[in-house]
Amino acid sequence: MTEPSPRRQKILRFIREFAGQNGYSPTLQEIMQGCGINSMASVQHHLGVLEEQGEIRRNPRISRSIQLVESDATDETIPEDFIDVFLLGAIAAGEPIPVPDSGSWETISDEVIRLPTALLHGKQNVFALNVKGTSMIDDGICDGDIIVMEPAQTVNDGESVAVWLKEEQEVTLKRLYRDHNSGMIRLQPRNEEMSPIFTSPDNVEVQGKPLLLVRDLRS
Repeated sequence: MTEPSPRRQKILRFIREFAGQNGYSPTLQEIMQGCGINSMASVQHHLGVLEEQGEIRRNPRISRSIQLVESDATDETIPEDFIDVFLLGAIAAGEPIPVPDSGSWETISDEVIRLPTALLHGKQNVFALNVKGTSMIDDGICDGDIIVMEPAQTVNDGESVAVWLKEEQEVTLKRLYRDHNSGMIRLQPRNEEMSPIFTSPDNVEVQGKPLLLVRDLRS
């Protein structure tokens, strides 16, 4: 393996120290500022070389995804028995609310939560959302919870799902039922004080299914 240049060694030291202090890797902006680099393009170039040299691995579409590749497991940015799950925004468990990206959940996020891999049953392709509202309270999902989702496009009747409503450009968390007589979709809240949402199948896009609930018991 080729020895990194002094500038790239400085970048590696910064990544290691930043991750050790914060529990997650730095953004490109933080590397640029912390290492005294003049431009984001230079940071990208140095990271690309370090990746080619096998010093780091990363997902260029996701912020804070840089991981050091080192022989000493104690220096790993993320312990092997943990995974960083990206927090992509909010989902309504009440009235539907808009989300930034109507096309997909593949949104760049600087916010992460670190979870034991054992809780995710071996699943790697997951994302997290903040719950807003109380329509799913009878399922134990409360306002302020963080819900970890696995991507999904299909669902059985009665399952809880994150649903994108195309016409409304909004997303909500509800139980989904198909009315075979009317051909409509019923999005059923789990709060007896709230009414269901009826809409056409063409207006519904299933985005994900709940996998894990994270709650701060101090709040």
